[in-house]
Amino acid sequence: QVQLVESGGGLVQAGGSLRLSCAASGRTFSRYAMGWFRQAPGKEREFVAAISWSFGRTYYADSVKGRFTISRDNAKNAVYLQMNSLKPEDTAVYYCAASSTEVPSFTGSNYDYWGQGTQVTVSS
Repeated sequence: QVQLVESGGGLVQAGGSLRLSCAASGRTFSRYAMGWFRQAPGKEREFVAAISWSFGRTYYADSVKGRFTISRDNAKNAVYLQMNSLKPEDTAVYYCAASSTEVPSFTGSNYDYWGQGTQVTVSS
């Protein structure tokens, strides 16, 4: 079992930055690929970024590549999403998710555990 709790969301102006954190419980956190997804009002949940449990390989959606950075600290059971150059279209609830696969999936249904989400609002 893995429990995930996100934090760090908030209101920021376009061009600003936020750092989301996801705290995980569970002894085997280091064996889970971790992902960030988001869901805007009236839209489907979409993949944002992911990181493998081995070697820390990272993957990004085209819409955030070059602006967002995912990282993990297995010693702290945490994963982070540094978001720079934020745009109004980044406004969404952001979710942290854990997958027992080594290579993270871009599909939410392949993730085993989810956090409750944190709201990110970017004003223009």
